[in-house]
Amino acid sequence: MKRISIFIWLSALLACFEACKTDDMNYTDVQVTPVTALFEPLDNKTVKLVSSSTSSLFFEWEAALSEDGGAALYEVVFDKVGGDFSKPLYKLMSNNNGFANNAYVTHKVLNAVAVSSGVNPGESGEVQWTVIASRGIKRMQSSVVRKLNINSLEGFADIPDELYVSGEGSEGGTAVATALPFKQTAPGEFEIYTRLEAGKSYVFLDRKDANARKFYTDDQVKLKEAAEETNMQVSQTGVYRVVLDFNVATVSVTEIRSIGVWFSPENKILFTLPYQGKGIWSGTGVVTFRQESWGRDERYKFQLTTVSNGNNVVQQLGAKNSTDSRPTAASDPSYYHVKLLNVVTQWDDKWKFDGAVDGKSTTISVVLQGDKEYTHIVKVN
Repeated sequence: MKRISIFIWLSALLACFEACKTDDMNYTDVQVTPVTALFEPLDNKTVKLVSSSTSSLFFEWEAALSEDGGAALYEVVFDKVGGDFSKPLYKLMSNNNGFANNAYVTHKVLNAVAVSSGVNPGESGEVQWTVIASRGIKRMQSSVVRKLNINSLEGFADIPDELYVSGEGSEGGTAVATALPFKQTAPGEFEIYTRLEAGKSYVFLDRKDANARKFYTDDQVKLKEAAEETNMQVSQTGVYRVVLDFNVATVSVTEIRSIGVWFSPENKILFTLPYQGKGIWSGTGVVTFRQESWGRDERYKFQLTTVSNGNNVVQQLGAKNSTDSRPTAASDPSYYHVKLLNVVTQWDDKWKFDGAVDGKSTTISVVLQGDKEYTHIVKVN
């Protein structure tokens, strides 16, 4: 009986093996239909790109059909007008990991597509797009093609989160580790107060890394990304306020000739603060409060002499946080925080000296460094 059972089991196994050799078990590629209709965006639609990580354009098309009733996968592909998509400018999977018949394409990606097609920053140009449906290894490209007119970004689509200045002409030298940081003043906007040396190169980096992205300007107006080493220099050694706006790809370089203690009651500079390096100005002098009928006036701020188009221009630094009282030992550090003022006035946005300063030798420092709040220090000697 046992032998009969073994024979039956072996016979069944052999039959199964033979069945597995039939054509029914051979792999067959599943047929899929091409997409026959593109819904969004409309043909020849114009899209103006904006620098925002959340901005996107919605794409939608008719679903493809597959022979086995399963869901197709989709790719949106872009090419130059007249291209056949064999070497696309860009391609991306649709929503839901490729299974949805729609996709949100970010403005950052669309800007990359425009740049790849030869569109210059801030200009517009046409590209074309279509959809490829697939099921297994079977890929079907839609015969429907639409054009998209892209107004590319004035600035950069991929904006750094941080920024540094480095190079022989900078205060930090050539070592990336000692590069000086910019302060981010708004999304995509950075500034630094620093000394630059004429005849020696410097460059802007997006991080302290040997593989950092590099940025430069060759006219002190337009900001560009460097594909290789640059030779950016200033014509005159000096202290500068450098402002970069990646949103519109611009650079502003303003020389700062001097900073002085502006004493509001006398409407004049009491003494200047020589530049000490790395965003710090510091000087010593005697501050004597002005006697008024109501008491002694101690209001002050700082005044800068800058250079614009070869002409001296006066600007002021004042209180970031409004105040109308003298500081004490218990005052919050924010009392001393500094901002660049939009207009020059005698009294607005001022601080008040501590009473201990009156008639005493006092050292005053202005600290404009990118890795901390702009501030100033008042120390009675």
